[in-house]
Amino acid sequence: MHFKDLDGKDVALADFSGKVVLVNFWATWCDPCRTEIPWLIEMQKKYADKGFTVLGVAMDEEGKSVVAPFVAREHFDVSGQQLPMSYPIVLGTDAIADKFGGLLGYPTSILISRNGKQVKRITGLISSEEISHAIESQL
Repeated sequence: MHFKDLDGKDVALADFSGKVVLVNFWATWCDPCRTEIPWLIEMQKKYADKGFTVLGVAMDEEGKSVVAPFVAREHFDVSGQQLPMSYPIVLGTDAIADKFGGLLGYPTSILISRNGKQVKRITGLISSEEISHAIESQL
């Protein structure tokens, strides 16, 4: 499964093989998505050195022209610090979403184990506690 990052480079899900990956489908216009970004930044900080990453899949129809400025400009309150999105962001398509079983809405997060299996799927806002527990169970 291949994505394009904001620089137009290819990113494959296989690049994260051996890591626990939280694939987060989001869009710049989606308020609940914006609500959970600080939690995702926090998880990235907390678990990155244990073999975890968030992979943000931006589903905006306008693609890079909207997503790249948003990622460059926006900072989020994470425990009192204003931080940028600190995890890889790639551009998504309906075809990519279909490979993950389709989306009922945004945000949708899918936790993938080190061996590439989908172990948890959350449609709508994640519960920070619930997803942290799920991540820790895979590390």
